[in-house]
Amino acid sequence: MYLDELKLKNFRKYQDLTVPFNSGLNVLIGQNDSGKTTIIDAIKLVIKTHAYEWMKIEISDFHKMKDTDERADKIRFELIFKGLESNEAKNFIEWLGWEGEGKEAKPILRLIYQVSRKEDRILPSEVKAGMDEDGHPLNAEAREYLKATYLRALRDAENELSAKKNSRLSQILIGHKSLNSNPKNSHHPLIQSFEKFKVEVDDWFKAGEGKTEIKDKIDEVIGKFINEKEALFTFGKSEIKDILEKLSLSLVGEENLGLGTMNRLFMAAELLHLKKDNWDGLRLCLIEELEAHLHPQVQLKVIDYLQEQCNKKENKVQIILTTHSPNLASIVDLKNIILCKDNDVYPMGDPESIEPIKPDKYTKLEKKNYGFLERFLDVTRSNLFFAQGVIIVEGMSEELLIPAIARKIGCNLVEHEVSIVNVGSTAHLHYSKIFQRNDKKILNVPVSVVADLDVKVIDGKMDVEKAKEKRKLIEKIKDQKVCTFIAKEWTLEWCLFKSKISDKFQEVVKSVHSGTADFNTTFENTLIQKLIGKERSKLDKAAIANQLAIEIEKMESINEEDEYLKYLIDAIKYACRKLKSDEAN
Repeated sequence: MYLDELKLKNFRKYQDLTVPFNSGLNVLIGQNDSGKTTIIDAIKLVIKTHAYEWMKIEISDFHKMKDTDERADKIRFELIFKGLESNEAKNFIEWLGWEGEGKEAKPILRLIYQVSRKEDRILPSEVKAGMDEDGHPLNAEAREYLKATYLRALRDAENELSAKKNSRLSQILIGHKSLNSNPKNSHHPLIQSFEKFKVEVDDWFKAGEGKTEIKDKIDEVIGKFINEKEALFTFGKSEIKDILEKLSLSLVGEENLGLGTMNRLFMAAELLHLKKDNWDGLRLCLIEELEAHLHPQVQLKVIDYLQEQCNKKENKVQIILTTHSPNLASIVDLKNIILCKDNDVYPMGDPESIEPIKPDKYTKLEKKNYGFLERFLDVTRSNLFFAQGVIIVEGMSEELLIPAIARKIGCNLVEHEVSIVNVGSTAHLHYSKIFQRNDKKILNVPVSVVADLDVKVIDGKMDVEKAKEKRKLIEKIKDQKVCTFIAKEWTLEWCLFKSKISDKFQEVVKSVHSGTADFNTTFENTLIQKLIGKERSKLDKAAIANQLAIEIEKMESINEEDEYLKYLIDAIKYACRKLKSDEAN
């Protein structure tokens, strides 16, 4: 069984939200305060956790209505579980619903938790289940099968893995089939071993060195305090729970483990819940900020393992985690990402790959786009999931020049939280479709696609007809918040040559290509030959762009109406929300 859908009403920042989940890995991505933790907390409030995390609804959890600035009177959660097998469904017979008809019908479990308030007093409530509006009370026995493994964001792993009364480690271990079948069974090997050790310790205090050195001296005093009594050293009860509470977890041959290592140990222990052979309940793991205390390479190893576990059909494990790490976003399958933004969620899943099939939802990405992006969506490009605006460029030259131009026109990209995504080719379509959706949700992230025409030039003149065809082809990308900005002529370098900063451009080109004497006599023809030349004779575009960016930074201003630079300037303004939508169109 797995959590298929979560519905929230009037909980914290969300007035009305539906979150669909995959049956395997789900990664909630977004900026700080984008609502990721709210989604995790909603799940925990309804189904609880194996660690018995104590949570309750507070007055501040009731959504503050925009119209009246008053808080809502009711909070409602609905959790829908699907994929129940017969051994799981038997635990919820009286609350089940059915999806489909006849032999094809599949069981569904719907949990409902509604909390009301009267002024500043929160009224008692309970978790219910059923397919009708209000449901019926879910008893304690059934709820035991609906617990999640939970790893909080700020994990005190050292404390959790230390030996102590009711330690988290002992709680984890007592649930394993090799330990929990009969905790009081005196024939369990651990109990027998512990009893032998207790006898040895007892003998040491009664007849060994401990008697004369310690026990006799204590008994002497005890005899004065309590007549005819003597001290008894003991380890306490010989029950599984008591033995496990004396255990801690570390690594062989290692001492003073760091936070990152302890964190991984703690995760490994908690994940035991997901692998219990004798468990007929939910196998769901909730992880907040997986990257906490883990350096980038370890993050990749951990998420790779979790993704692998979710992909194994025999495991039937579901994981929902939150992150704001581009490292994790770069390795996770795109279909497993759910972007949290503007009080809503934007699943990136491929409907055809999700069971059950959910047609006409999510993005406009096609199978070929998923395949491409899973190969080329690296850490740098994954920044686009956390940006307020995105500029997609074809190469290093635009990536180097655009920030310098942006600062000169008063659009600092860092301040506006705009990411430049260098796709390294003309693969704009693959990336732009991430922001174009079929589910009628407009993702409010302005995306500027900056493109060259890249058509042949003969005698310094561009093939006009080919340019028109190429322009039409690129403009097809434009949709929703994605807008195209195309070079006026041929390539970026040719536009720079034609622009009002041509003198600066020519100086830089001559400096970078100081060994090319023809630049000093026939610059235009030499530039053309360099742009269309073979690999060895090509223009060093990156070096030129880097040096030109330095020169632009020294300039007092840049002409925003320069017809050859305007496409770059407009792309910057659009991504920074300083260009009106009608101007962009």
